[in-house]
Amino acid sequence: MNKKKIFNDPVYGFVTIPTEFLFDLIEHPYFQRLRRIQQLGLTGFVYPGALHTRFHHALGAMHLMSLALRTLKDKGVKISAAEGEAAMAAILLHDVGHGPLSHALETAIFQDVPHEQLSLFLMERLNKEFKGKLDLAIAMFQGTYVRPFFHQLVSSQLDMDRLDYLNRDSFYTGVEEGRPGADRLIKMLRVHDERLVLEEKAVYSVENFLVSRRLMYWQVYLHKTVTSAEQMVIRVVQRARDLARQGVEVPANSCLGYFLGRAVSLAEFENNEKIFSHFVELDDYDIWSAIKAWAGHRDVVLSYLAKSILHRNLLKIVLAPEPFDEDFRLGIQELIAEKFKLPMEEAALLMIPGRLSNSAYNAESQEPIEILTKKGDIVNVMEASDLPNIRALSQRVEKFYICYPKEIV
Repeated sequence: MNKKKIFNDPVYGFVTIPTEFLFDLIEHPYFQRLRRIQQLGLTGFVYPGALHTRFHHALGAMHLMSLALRTLKDKGVKISAAEGEAAMAAILLHDVGHGPLSHALETAIFQDVPHEQLSLFLMERLNKEFKGKLDLAIAMFQGTYVRPFFHQLVSSQLDMDRLDYLNRDSFYTGVEEGRPGADRLIKMLRVHDERLVLEEKAVYSVENFLVSRRLMYWQVYLHKTVTSAEQMVIRVVQRARDLARQGVEVPANSCLGYFLGRAVSLAEFENNEKIFSHFVELDDYDIWSAIKAWAGHRDVVLSYLAKSILHRNLLKIVLAPEPFDEDFRLGIQELIAEKFKLPMEEAALLMIPGRLSNSAYNAESQEPIEILTKKGDIVNVMEASDLPNIRALSQRVEKFYICYPKEIV
């Protein structure tokens, strides 16, 4: 069987799967599950075209990794065939542990089980299945390989993951300003003392990348309507979970029902085969089919949230620069209780306060974006730029929000 396939990617054009092993990873059920998990969760409620999946993103990140490796080789960096394949496997599998609807349900279904840890756990399971062929990829993914620039290509402040998701998400949402200029950034990559750096002439491209990232966060990922939709899905799953654990019958298929009925920690994931087998079957379709069933539930909170999500009757969201005071929140809670004839503790479930925060660049990170100057010095990109933008983009901006039913207004 010919495993060196070519696929047509709407963002990059024709993309090659370069080795048989990478093809086998893509064909594996753990990876194929990513076809059923949307990259941007509920963002399609605002940007109707944003229906691409984690599967798309992982293949795109692998393609950008192949371009980065080729650029570095052309500049004289010695990269073996084994190292190249491992780097592409590491970026291909970096999101394999994502749960349904991307980030939205990480805390609603699981208990302190971040998707990065689940990705590592699944990579280790695949490594056993493929008889150690992922040893090097796992070392790169974890940052334990002796050549740290490989880990930086997989996970850093300027990695192939970020370059692809900004490129891809701007393409599918139609937010053209979010394009990060990935091609030029990749062409400017260098390796110095086994660390990833950028040539000095890339400073303005980095600035453009960081501006794109800040813009995409406020205009797409943290858009206030997207935030309302995501918080509603989190709250409806939390309500279903709480009811299920109180012994109330809550319709769900066997995979989702298993997690609604019990708290699951990372240690249990690693030691309980039943938990693992349920997780690798869990996807967006399980959540949506459950929400359709919950719309007819006798619990007022569960059914209201489920119906509202299905009909896109989203909670009103109000933003403010400071946290909302207790009296304001109590007033909203009382109006909800009166309107929906609920006790105050249940009325609180239809009011969702929270905080949004975003900084495009972390200048204090242990892995800053570094520039190789013409004199041969390595400097933080914030010091290399003669414009104030990067320093400004490193400042964390916070906004506070509160969501509540429109019916009480």
